[in-house]
Amino acid sequence: QVQLVESGGGLVQAGGSLRLSCAASGRTSSPYVVGWFRQAPGKERDFVSAIHWITSSTRYAESVKGRFTISRDNAKNTVYLQMNSLKPEDTAVYYCAAKRDWGGYGVQGTYDYWGQGTQVTVSS
Repeated sequence: QVQLVESGGGLVQAGGSLRLSCAASGRTSSPYVVGWFRQAPGKERDFVSAIHWITSSTRYAESVKGRFTISRDNAKNTVYLQMNSLKPEDTAVYYCAAKRDWGGYGVQGTYDYWGQGTQVTVSS
């Protein structure tokens, strides 16, 4: 089992920045992929970004490329999502998730473990 806890959400003005954290505990010694997804009110949960814990390969949704950066800290078992140049359309609950294999990194149904989510609100 892997437990995930997100933090770092909040209210920010358009153009501002936030850094989300996803702290992993439990069986974190196994190689795994960590992804970020977001869900706006009345919308489906969408892929934002993913990172492979061993290779550091990263992927981003087109809507966040050039603005968001995913990274990980091995010593802290934590994955970060640095969000810059935030827009009102980035407003959503952000979830981190983990799984074993890289394939299907953008598909939420392939992830085994999920955090509780953290709210990000961007005001115009």
